[in-house]
Amino acid sequence: MSSVRLRPPARRGELRDRHEDGHRLHHLLWRLGPGVRVCSSAVLGGGIGPRAWILNAQVPGGYPRLDPDRHLAEIAAAEGLTGPGAGLMTAADVAAYTTGHDGGVTATVTAGLGVRGWAAAPDTATRAPHRPGDAEVPGSPYRPGTINIVVTLPVALSDAALVNAVATATEAKVQALLDAGLDCSGTPTDAVCVAAPEPGHDGGEPFAGPRSTWGARIARAVHTAVLAGARTAP
Repeated sequence: MSSVRLRPPARRGELRDRHEDGHRLHHLLWRLGPGVRVCSSAVLGGGIGPRAWILNAQVPGGYPRLDPDRHLAEIAAAEGLTGPGAGLMTAADVAAYTTGHDGGVTATVTAGLGVRGWAAAPDTATRAPHRPGDAEVPGSPYRPGTINIVVTLPVALSDAALVNAVATATEAKVQALLDAGLDCSGTPTDAVCVAAPEPGHDGGEPFAGPRSTWGARIARAVHTAVLAGARTAP
């Protein structure tokens, strides 16, 4: 079976809203259906495997909960979602999401850049943010700082290509941040999901580096979405 004949995942996320503890919050929801697998660093359902949905949920600044995976599962249950899924969180305004499209690839980005920096930063005694909504320094004013990227493809990828797609998306993110004039490689809580049809007998596309056909499309779509988000993010 040719990978291009497989059912592609939903390309666009559905913007939804909810009320929690007096806050009106948004989340993006991809109803992927059967036959899709995801490679992700998501706090819920991370890794590589079949996923029926992806959820990118906004949370309040200074996020107080210590069980984000359970929180995401509660939001998913309220949406009537079943089966395994991948869940992301951000304190950024999810309703301000940006998208990029290239050759069948769609990248959707939510961007908060209040806690940005370089990945290879010097080791210090300062506590690093580790949850969406954390402030950069304990006691400092809240500043949202998470870049979440969701990429959907119409073709299946091999295991290696799925991992390579995450790397390519990350490279494109950094390029876009630099092109936006920002001196950073991202934020400490960035996450990425790549969704593609499950491979058939051919095993899926073997490559997703930036100079491969599908990797180049991923890179351009992610670059477009991150650049647009970086230019308007707080």
